[in-house]
Amino acid sequence: MQAKSDIVVLADEDAARSGGTEISRQIALLKAGALQNAILTSANFSIIATDEKGIIQLFNVGAERMLGYSAAEVVNKISPSDIHDPQEVRDRAEALTIELCTTIAPGFEALAFKASREIEDIYELTYICKDGSRFPAIVSITALRDDYGTIIGYLLIGTDNSVRKRVESELNEAMAAAEKANHAKSDFLSSMSHELRTPLNAILGFAQLMESGAPAPTPTQKRNIEQILKAGWYLLELINEVLDLALIESGKLTLSNEPVSLAEVLVECRAMIEPQARQRGIGMTFSRFDVPRFINADRTRIKQVLINLLFNAVKYNRPQGRVAVECELMPPSSIRICVRDTGIGLASEQLAQLFQPFNRLGKESGSEEGTGIGLVVTKRLVELMGGTIGASSTVGEGSMFWVEFPLTQAPRLALAEAELAAAVRPALPDGMPLRTILYVEDNPANLELVEQILARRPDLRLLSAADGRMGIEYARACLPEVILMDINLPGISGIEAMKILHADASTAHIPIIALSANAVPRDIQKGLEAGFFNYITKPIVVADFIDALDAALVSAQAAAKQR
Repeated sequence: MQAKSDIVVLADEDAARSGGTEISRQIALLKAGALQNAILTSANFSIIATDEKGIIQLFNVGAERMLGYSAAEVVNKISPSDIHDPQEVRDRAEALTIELCTTIAPGFEALAFKASREIEDIYELTYICKDGSRFPAIVSITALRDDYGTIIGYLLIGTDNSVRKRVESELNEAMAAAEKANHAKSDFLSSMSHELRTPLNAILGFAQLMESGAPAPTPTQKRNIEQILKAGWYLLELINEVLDLALIESGKLTLSNEPVSLAEVLVECRAMIEPQARQRGIGMTFSRFDVPRFINADRTRIKQVLINLLFNAVKYNRPQGRVAVECELMPPSSIRICVRDTGIGLASEQLAQLFQPFNRLGKESGSEEGTGIGLVVTKRLVELMGGTIGASSTVGEGSMFWVEFPLTQAPRLALAEAELAAAVRPALPDGMPLRTILYVEDNPANLELVEQILARRPDLRLLSAADGRMGIEYARACLPEVILMDINLPGISGIEAMKILHADASTAHIPIIALSANAVPRDIQKGLEAGFFNYITKPIVVADFIDALDAALVSAQAAAKQR
């Protein structure tokens, strides 16, 4: 049996524990009360509580400071919607009405609608102060419910959003100013390009006439004319590259990405660059593909990238050097095209300065001319098409530039079309020359149509360029038998490109056929008067197109015999 004294001790312990629990509960209540008081008296947040009808019941110190009202002026008198911008409240009601297909009144109901349906709601509205001033606020609204889930009021906690709005406004203004400046720069460069081309066209045109005129220029005059032409073509290259860079940086450059056959692109690039390599005694080797490889890229721009790398490999090579183009599969699903040369190579500090505008890496005083922009444009184009570019080099041994792109699937029906082309294209008879057709066209669908038409002709090979400037460069490099020219091209028009080619002695003899959707008789007459050999309107009538092409080929053959 337990002693009485032990029972007394236990009772004292229970009382102590009970008293301790009560003290802890009181401390917790005091802490909660202090926390609640700190929240309600915070000057940084406006805290407004309403009853279930939306009439203000609590208006804390922060709300008084922000809005200028005393609690006595608003409690039991107004709704929070009365101190919001009324137009914004109406807009919110209209937005909810459209969203829910139910009419929502433009008052406190619009502010509390989502909260009343247990949806957490945070919105931006403008508070109107007692003195009529306004400031933007971010408001969180929560429904207050009793133990049975019935709404007994709403709690609105707001904070002044003026600083963020001001920063946003300043940032938007800065971005607009930068965009405006960027557009102004692009417009200026485009305008200057046009203004520079006009006198340059006269300089190059008349210099070529003097070079080929009768009587023939004296040796001294010939050297002087060659210097004029050399400087003129260099200046034209600089204008083109600066304009290309401006278009890329301004975001105005349009790309038509599609599955592109690397084998086909490299064949076209080889045809364009090998004549220049032979003139310099540079040997070239290209890797062969066991299976077709496709990348997703703009066909014209990927050719521009590879031609620039190939031309640099030829230009900065040593006499009797070599250029090798190799393709390497990169895990997990990319392909790397490498262009290796046997030039003098680049030091590590020069490699670090690659892809900087107007930086020729110390070649400024060398015999080879350049702008220092080509690699910058190349890098931007590669990145815009989703690829990467890099380089490595060893002084005294040569350099290697590479571009890498993810592989993609062959275009739909590409294999079937290739088989069909092979089936309908007869073998080229022995002794029949393979003649080149250049098509200057920026629309991929139009280009594909002409490709399929010419696929039935074994004696024709098609090259393409996506704008007038590039078409001019391709024409000068490849000297095609016939040029097909769209009229509405990005940059310079087809008519301007045609006039430049006719003014150039090396391309003046090439028949140029206009292919255009401008089918008004006045446009056709204008094109023929401007100097086009023929004018074919789109949609193309295939028979008429083939007849016009054959007539142009006959004319080109006759012109070649007279030269």
